[in-house]
Amino acid sequence: MAFAAAMRYMSKMLTVIMECRDQESELAQTLSVLVSGAVEGLVSDVVVLDHGSRDGSPHVADAAGCRFHTQWDLCEVLRAARGEWVLLVEAGARLQSGWIDEVMEYIALAKQAARFSPSRVYRKPLLTRIVRSVPPLECGFLVPKAQAVTTAKSGMTLSALATGQKAARLSSEMIPAWVVAGR
Repeated sequence: MAFAAAMRYMSKMLTVIMECRDQESELAQTLSVLVSGAVEGLVSDVVVLDHGSRDGSPHVADAAGCRFHTQWDLCEVLRAARGEWVLLVEAGARLQSGWIDEVMEYIALAKQAARFSPSRVYRKPLLTRIVRSVPPLECGFLVPKAQAVTTAKSGMTLSALATGQKAARLSSEMIPAWVVAGR
């Protein structure tokens, strides 16, 4: 029984994709959280799309075993993703405990996109939350690969892909990248 469940999850593995530019430390923090997902068999591969970094971002991605692209077409990147699901995140975002089990269950049962819940610990002041628009990847964007491939257009950014997309809300929390960057 456990073997059958494991095989079902393995066939629905996850590809994580993020963009960066001179975000070496942010990239390292996000990648460190994803290691547990790889160990559990959920995260099959991680792709980093670089916008001309001049810091150690390429070395961090290489050391973590990521595919690092300095030139890319999002449509091609998505088609080459190993997982049947894709998680788009900002460099610096950190998933909190419990995310692996929830994502495994979600992708085994659901067919629509989802976002993580915002961290209750790290919140901007109330007035700021009311007046600012929330960046499309602040809570990540978990989407079936087929849907992402269908939606993506050449030259599109990850944020543009996630903008305006309807998504369910996962109970697992994500600490947004702005906490690490101090924005």
